[in-house]
Amino acid sequence: MVAVLQPREKTTPPALPKVAPTEELLRRITGQSIILLARAFSGYTVRWVDCQPDTCQRVYFANHTSHLDAVVLWSALPPDLRRLTRPVAAKDYWGKNRFRRFLASSFNAMLIDRKQIKVHQSPVDIMIREIGDLYSLIIFPEGGRNEDGTEMGEFKSGLYYLAKKRPDLELVPVYMQNMNRILPRGEYMPVPLLSSITIGPPIWLEAGEPKAEFLARARQAVRNLQDI
Repeated sequence: MVAVLQPREKTTPPALPKVAPTEELLRRITGQSIILLARAFSGYTVRWVDCQPDTCQRVYFANHTSHLDAVVLWSALPPDLRRLTRPVAAKDYWGKNRFRRFLASSFNAMLIDRKQIKVHQSPVDIMIREIGDLYSLIIFPEGGRNEDGTEMGEFKSGLYYLAKKRPDLELVPVYMQNMNRILPRGEYMPVPLLSSITIGPPIWLEAGEPKAEFLARARQAVRNLQDI
């Protein structure tokens, strides 16, 4: 049984920080360069399986094996979706220095501090506030990278609470293959290889579904795409 959506008050995401016109232009140029480089290094192919590109609000949740996952998945979306999709990225990596912060802003990343979680400022609360009724998200429920690219780790609870607090969001599973070999641990330059991205049919949190069962079902939805 699927949960019945209750009417809720519409919210507007906070305005992004204003920047000088020259900096905004540089960000756009950098963003386009990131897209071209992501395509060149990952050589990805994208398959939409029982799911079509749509600008409705979604949470794309994927397996995680490389620091490049967020960039590549964002780059693989059609342009109208990219403009409305914010990858969630680790602040301890992408916020480490000014250059990485600039790169993160160029692909509209939402930097989340995984280590210093404050009361009433949980990562889920921040995500919900930042997307309002406009943006979609890209998240990696494993939390950390599975660098050997084999068995996925257990999903953290963030996806469940996103689904519970915003049941109107479509939860779209994504399987990314071969990304761990493009930027191996300890390396700073990507190695050009072929990879694939499979985007599957959306799921929702069902009425009364326990957290553990939902997370297991969501994890399996990603795993099922591995063999398609």
